[in-house]
Amino acid sequence: MAEKVSNKKVLFNPLSKDNPVIVQILGICSALAVTAKLEPAIVMGLSVIAVLALANVILSLIRNTIPTNIRIIVQLVVVAGLVVIVNQLLLAYAYNVSKQLSVFIGLIITNCILMGRLEAFAMSNKPWPSFLDGIGNGLGYTIILIIVAFFRELLGCGTLLGIQVIPECFYQHGYQNNGLMILPPMALIVVACIIWVQHSFNKDLQE
Repeated sequence: MAEKVSNKKVLFNPLSKDNPVIVQILGICSALAVTAKLEPAIVMGLSVIAVLALANVILSLIRNTIPTNIRIIVQLVVVAGLVVIVNQLLLAYAYNVSKQLSVFIGLIITNCILMGRLEAFAMSNKPWPSFLDGIGNGLGYTIILIIVAFFRELLGCGTLLGIQVIPECFYQHGYQNNGLMILPPMALIVVACIIWVQHSFNKDLQE
């Protein structure tokens, strides 16, 4: 029972009270860079989930065979290999999104969330908990990206996933898209608002 409770916390804590972006303040750079539109934010989030979960499992399986003095190099090699695979899949099946994400897919290799979870969790836990930790932290990261991208695209472009959602009659009556929302500083402001809401409703984070 204790193991089940532990696994449950490993999976679900990163979604809220231990979220890697709004609590641990990791992965902020990509949150600023890829959230101007909802589609690339979703693809980026799914890519991080896949890479983090698989990297956690692989490192957990081989952790006892890795010399301590080269563990960071091994972690980088594993992540880099997975990122190359993800990038090639995107180029093959989602080329336009891949071009929008540009270099940021490659920068998953140095994402603080990945390196932090590999070092802090996968290197000292079994494969199944490590897999759950990767999924949980990846989902926590993705949720924040989607929330930020939702508001930025909606208010900045009047669209969601490229589909016009603000009625044309609004524009005819003087409504205008907020061009500031598609600029990187507004992503930081939206993230700050999410952090404020998170701390307001979570007493543990107020202490």
